Amino acid sequence: MTYILAVICVVGIAIGQILFKLTANSLAETGSIFATKTLTVLFCALALYGLTTLLWIYVLQKGNLSRIYPIMALSFVFVPILSHFVLGEKFNTQYFLGVAVLIGGIVLTIKS
Repeated sequence: MTYILAVICVVGIAIGQILFKLTANSLAETGSIFATKTLTVLFCALALYGLTTLLWIYVLQKGNLSRIYPIMALSFVFVPILSHFVLGEKFNTQYFLGVAVLIGGIVLTIKS
């Protein structure tokens, strides 16, 4: 259960990064951090990060940091995938090789 909650934290962080990018796009579009659209997206990103942080603290109570923390590396997998679907960003074939190496390292670390 601890690992599942840790993955939920990673997903929350990844979504937060997408929201921060949307905030940056909105800021570029509106020219003001105080524009309603910009502030709304920024608030959502910060709220999600806050909730994710509270969940992460709970996860840390339940497990060893040395075993749980490597799961955070999954954010390097989830953020580009989300950016592809939400923002239309592209990634190349090397990305998939990197993902395979990363996931292999996470599995190796957790199983050690």
